[in-house]
Amino acid sequence: MDRLIPLAVMEAILKKAGAARVGEDAKAELKKILESEANKIAANAVKMAKHAGRRTIIADDILMAIEKKVNL
Repeated sequence: MDRLIPLAVMEAILKKAGAARVGEDAKAELKKILESEANKIAANAVKMAKHAGRRTIIADDILMAIEKKVNL
C-alpha cells in the first residue's frame, strides 16, 4: 500500500472523532477512501489550473474542484 497518508494519521482522525479503539482494517479503509477522493480532487484542480492557463495549482482550484465537481 502506498504511504501517501500514514495509517497513524487515520487512527488520529478516528480517535479525534471519538473512537476509543481503531482496528487496522478501519485505518486501511479510511486511508483508501481519503486517498481516492484526494486524487479525484487533485486531478480536477489540475484541469482548472490548465483551463485558466496556469501551471500552478492555487487554493481556489482545490475549492472549485470540491464545490463544483467540474469535469473540464
